[in-house]
Amino acid sequence: MSQPASSPEVENFWVLARRQAKLERLPAYFGPSGLVSLPPPAWSFGATQEQADELAGLVVDGVKTATASAAEDYAAEGVPLPEPGTLGIVLDGAGHPRALVATTEVAVVAFDRVDAEHAHAEGEGDRTLATWRHRHETFFREVDPHGRGFRPDMPVVLERFRVLHPKPPKR
Repeated sequence: MSQPASSPEVENFWVLARRQAKLERLPAYFGPSGLVSLPPPAWSFGATQEQADELAGLVVDGVKTATASAAEDYAAEGVPLPEPGTLGIVLDGAGHPRALVATTEVAVVAFDRVDAEHAHAEGEGDRTLATWRHRHETFFREVDPHGRGFRPDMPVVLERFRVLHPKPPKR
């Protein structure tokens, strides 16, 4: 959820990505819309550079199309929950932009109510619910900036997204 400061690299990516994603559809005489004038938040998945690299790669490859986060963290940080249509720039572990994504669905459910379909869409490991639960319980226990603790019934924000513009890594 944390949002690194904008950089020239992120801004340049935004200019290219919004064109490639055809977000600039209004005729020029209307002037730029807020949607294309302001870059969306840029953020990375996970808590480490390695996790951010792995998960950004899964997004670019089209394997990861969902994510989950602790609902209580949004409230503690005063950040609204994502909504369908929300744009974001996914960063890798070094802060390089890797994909422009758009949220398509959002639901808040108890951790122990997350289903196998969502676990599969997250694209991690063997993509099973058991692996998802193990990895996410571990994550929520270890990454707890607001002291929320882990509970099987803790509210989790389930977000689905689609990639509007991927940027493969330089080889």
